[in-house]
Amino acid sequence: MERKEEAQDEVHTHHLPLLTPYKMGNFQLSHRIVLAPLTRQRSYNNVPQPHAILYYSQRTTKGGLLIAEATGVSATAQGYPQTPGIWTKEQVEAWKPIVDAVHAKGGIFFCQIWHVGRVSNQGFQPNGQPPISCTDKPLTPQVRANGVDVAEFSPPQRLSTHEIPGVVNDFRIAARNAMEAGFDGVEIHGAHGYLIDQFMKDQVNDRTDEYGGSLENRCRFALEIVEAISNEIGADKVGIRLSPFANYSESGDSNPKALGLYMAESLNKYGILYCHMVEPRMVTVGEKSDSPHSLLPMRKAFNGTFLVAGGYNREDGIKAVAENRADLVVYGRLFLANPDLPKRFELNAPLNKYDRETFYIPDPVIGYTDYPFLGSTN
Repeated sequence: MERKEEAQDEVHTHHLPLLTPYKMGNFQLSHRIVLAPLTRQRSYNNVPQPHAILYYSQRTTKGGLLIAEATGVSATAQGYPQTPGIWTKEQVEAWKPIVDAVHAKGGIFFCQIWHVGRVSNQGFQPNGQPPISCTDKPLTPQVRANGVDVAEFSPPQRLSTHEIPGVVNDFRIAARNAMEAGFDGVEIHGAHGYLIDQFMKDQVNDRTDEYGGSLENRCRFALEIVEAISNEIGADKVGIRLSPFANYSESGDSNPKALGLYMAESLNKYGILYCHMVEPRMVTVGEKSDSPHSLLPMRKAFNGTFLVAGGYNREDGIKAVAENRADLVVYGRLFLANPDLPKRFELNAPLNKYDRETFYIPDPVIGYTDYPFLGSTN
């Protein structure tokens, strides 16, 4: 009996595409299952907390890649309560023990840096000023991801052409700060209707200067950020997350395939480490739908490591790697609810169910570090 189990284990490890090693630039990954950047809203006063040490280290495996929750690049970047930042010395210091804990277990840790743009209101902004965006078009009130609260958005202030370099610089400094905190690299959040996506999408961007109109102009801001950060910390430590097909926060595009392809091809000029794209089936938050589109053209166009995300389960992930549609597969809700997700996938063990009700509560334990490991008794 034991013999058979051993043999089975070998089969699992060697023949499960998700659990094969992968060399991502200078990083040697032991498997292809990545922790998605997940907003957790437990960084009180925008400062990462000690309870994040346990949360991230629980989800760390030797040679596994983790992407930290979206982290603000400046005081104007905030749009949600208790999300972390990396623009102050205090924030950088608070990240250090969290990063150290991941490294102590052999993990590779990237910091996702973001600016929410118009997905905010004056209550989150310094001196109660309006949020900034590429536009002055306001966002209609929306029910928050928790399904209960209604988020109210203040009309944004349109960034002038000469203000844009200052925001690019905020991203550059945030990337430098992330390296100072000990992160292995940064992921630029260019997805899901936040500031960079607002510039890229023609449904939002109504500018008539060099940052609006043509596809090239709308992508200029994103690529200036990529360039600034690559110059600051090295392109081999830079990734970007994009969601050309998504329509989060009223940020849709009339030709998402052209947008995705243009970005994939343009990124090659900078030689960045990876491109992390959200599947077309994820049109709005947490909702899967059938889509005629595919990320395959972007996969083929981009020269670096290609990460895919959006409603993946074990089978989908195995297929994506086996069919060479992705190098790495990014898991959010499943990884949140199963801190030992790679182990469970390897054994094809049952998964804990995630509890949406506790995704965004500020509790330092509940819905955060209390999901059980395989074989544990809690």
